[in-house]
Amino acid sequence: MNTEKIPELSSDEINQHFSEARNSERKRSPKILHNQGDYHNKVFNFVLEDSYMQPHLHPGEEKIEKMYLLSGSFALITFDDSGEVTDIYILKNGGRESIDVPAFTWHTYVMLTKEVIVFETMEGIYNPSTWKEMAAWAPSENTPDAIAYLEMLKNKVAS
Repeated sequence: MNTEKIPELSSDEINQHFSEARNSERKRSPKILHNQGDYHNKVFNFVLEDSYMQPHLHPGEEKIEKMYLLSGSFALITFDDSGEVTDIYILKNGGRESIDVPAFTWHTYVMLTKEVIVFETMEGIYNPSTWKEMAAWAPSENTPDAIAYLEMLKNKVAS
């Protein structure tokens, strides 16, 4: 059940962030709504279909990532500690539109449409050195291996 109040976005903001995503090496653009040092973190993510996010987890009992799909469709993929896929959740308008990713859960995303907007929240004061742990068994972002790995994940979602 969605108890989070999701702020409104103007069409200008949406266009601006997708333009920034197209010009970004990561193929995504965040709109951060919280202030540095806040405990309750809120961000809109504007993500393009060819964006790859290295599988990661958030260490800390309070770090439950709540994701609310606003536009488009994506697959949330979870993994075990060795990098084997454990679950695939499809989020799409008119279907499942939100998901909570438990703390200490390896996960990543595969975009299923050209453009996706997700509103995310998480508890905890942001510290870049402790906020997330990247999976050593997956390629880093913006590397040649990342392209092949993303294709493999897309194939798993499709099958």
